[in-house]
Amino acid sequence: MAITPQACRAARALLGWSMRDLASRSGVSLGAVNRLEGGEATPRRGTAKKVADAFLTHGVQIVDEAAYTGAVMVYAKKEA
Repeated sequence: MAITPQACRAARALLGWSMRDLASRSGVSLGAVNRLEGGEATPRRGTAKKVADAFLTHGVQIVDEAAYTGAVMVYAKKEA
């Protein structure tokens, strides 16, 4: 999974998280979040997965399709 800087910022905005919040919730360093959002380097696969998993746990999914990339709010199906 690839996470673009724009998708990461969009996902954080949907959740109202700071970079520090994302670092804490994903278990990656604040420097890694800063580099990811600054577009300085493509994040390692493990880093991208941790970030994407942190977002998904809180209801935001990173979208990485051929035609577009971004972040969307997702909702869990209610139990009957």
